[in-house]
Amino acid sequence: MPSAPRIPLLLGLPLMLAVGILLPLQGRVNGALALELDDAVTASLVSFTTGLVVMLLVTVLLPRGRAGIRNVLPALRERRFPRWYVLAGMSGAFFVLMQATTIGPLGVAIFTVAVVTGQSLSGLVVDRIGVGPGGRRRINGARLAGALLTLAAVVIALSPRINAEAEPGLLILLVLLPMLAGLFSSLQHAVNGTAAVAYGTPITATTLNFLVGGTTLALIWTVQTLAGGAAGELPSEWWYYIGGPLGAIFVGMTTLLVRTMGVLLVSLGMIAGQLLGSLALDIIAPTAGTVIAPATIAGTVLTLAAVVLATLPWPRRRPWRQPEPVRQATPAAQESPRR
Repeated sequence: MPSAPRIPLLLGLPLMLAVGILLPLQGRVNGALALELDDAVTASLVSFTTGLVVMLLVTVLLPRGRAGIRNVLPALRERRFPRWYVLAGMSGAFFVLMQATTIGPLGVAIFTVAVVTGQSLSGLVVDRIGVGPGGRRRINGARLAGALLTLAAVVIALSPRINAEAEPGLLILLVLLPMLAGLFSSLQHAVNGTAAVAYGTPITATTLNFLVGGTTLALIWTVQTLAGGAAGELPSEWWYYIGGPLGAIFVGMTTLLVRTMGVLLVSLGMIAGQLLGSLALDIIAPTAGTVIAPATIAGTVLTLAAVVLATLPWPRRRPWRQPEPVRQATPAAQESPRR
């Protein structure tokens, strides 16, 4: 198997930040399309459909993608993983639906902080159960402290809006939805990691995610349409349709960077890109519900610090051992024979 091309650190760091920015940019596009159509379900379905088209092209054009598709049925027959893992794309559908629903009233920064918080909390449970390919992992004090810090970050980032909001209960509900999407997202990543090992490539796991998620959204859209909830006409501007391809690019670049630079560094770099990119989007091009206050910035920075705290490989403390007593030499040993 050919090795992945090496990426220098000076090039890899800005690439990781750029890849992280793709997710809040995707969220802004999906949110704008939902506002344009006045229909979050249709906007989510459009995003998943365009992403599925991209992943199908990648699957057909790349030999690794074609080989992965041939491994799907054998993996299911041999039960290399629980069969319900193929439904992980439903979590992705929920995530995109929450993007389209809540980014407009919340803003990208608060949405991203809530999602990262959900991912941190879910990551503790997922690692403890051992859903991912790495098996069960110990929950240490640093990871627990990081998860609690992310909760505090959400409260800090949201505090200006709660004080000024006429209906704070509705605002809290809007924040809980992306947090729930983050909870499911960690489970989805763990399940996809296990499935990708069985398929031999993450391309196949990603393609099936788009297929299952798109099918789920298509069923919801059909029920909504039959109930008389048809959306407006699709806009003609091209940029409304880049949400799905942005998600596909994110997956491909993540795979390349992880193979050449390691999981830890890439995870930190991409989360930094998500948080800083979402804050920049809200400052440069705010939506109607966006509020940028010092508390918003503080919550974003605290979330990044919490992720660093939870992710860094802190050294384990070795058990204290009483020093062994120094053995005194015996008089016979002290006397060396002279010849």
